[in-house]
Amino acid sequence: MGMLSKITRLRKNRKFEYNPRFFDDKGKGNPYKIEPKFDQFRSTLGNQRGLKNKISNALEDTKRKGDRNVKIRFLIILGVLIFIFLYIIDFDLSIFFS
Repeated sequence: MGMLSKITRLRKNRKFEYNPRFFDDKGKGNPYKIEPKFDQFRSTLGNQRGLKNKISNALEDTKRKGDRNVKIRFLIILGVLIFIFLYIIDFDLSIFFS
């Protein structure tokens, strides 16, 4: 068995030092961790369990000020869609005017 052990002996693995080409190691975390782009801005993520936490988070979200232009644009689009719907069902708007 002494002669065969030289032939069948397993070699040790060689170390391979891999450094990613574009990895910035200035404390930005793990480069291999896959994280969605906007997770840090979402209030719905996290381990908030229970009905009380969910309701309090929803109330905090409603208190936030949104962009005024988005609200105006939404109301205009909603108004146009309502008038299109009323036109399709042949609603008579003259009942509101005397």
